[in-house]
Amino acid sequence: MTGRTIQELVVGDVAEMTREVTGEVIRDFVAASGDDNPIHSDPAFAAVTRFRRVIAPGMLTASFVSAVIGTKLPGPGAVYLSQSLRFVKPVFVGDQVTARVEVTERLVERNRLRLRTTCANQDGDLLLEGEAWVLPAATRVEYEPPRATSPAGGPATSSRRPVEPFSQLAWAPAALPLDVASLWASLWVEGSLALAGQAMRLWVRP
Repeated sequence: MTGRTIQELVVGDVAEMTREVTGEVIRDFVAASGDDNPIHSDPAFAAVTRFRRVIAPGMLTASFVSAVIGTKLPGPGAVYLSQSLRFVKPVFVGDQVTARVEVTERLVERNRLRLRTTCANQDGDLLLEGEAWVLPAATRVEYEPPRATSPAGGPATSSRRPVEPFSQLAWAPAALPLDVASLWASLWVEGSLALAGQAMRLWVRP
């Protein structure tokens, strides 16, 4: 992915991407956002609304615009400053949503871009429209996502270290040797008072 500077962009530049809105996509967004409005998740409830079926959250549709800005125009390194939105039509399960971003103004001295932002479905119906102000990267960014590899040559696995649960971190003093820290983590999970006494003896041993 390339993050372009304001000097590399001109009024009229356009970028877009298309995403299918599946039931799983809606469920994941509802779970992540906490938007438990049943119109997004309960077909029986949605059937008695004006839409007659489940609709996607409006901010899910808007997030497709954010994806275009963050990955294509201006791209990696861009910072959102503001976004206005007008929701025109609902988005249903199975819709193919195309998010489109167009440069409408450049403020070179302030490193600001004004963008027209829209989403449309597979029939060309306008779903969402608005305007964004963004701060492009100060220098050109060439970003290559990390490639996950498997030491044994098998299926790729994530190279990111899993995040330790906060409860374990809170109970493991930073200066403990690795074996004692591991024992503390085990104690927290298992809640064993007997092992707790053993861990304390390990801690005070010279």
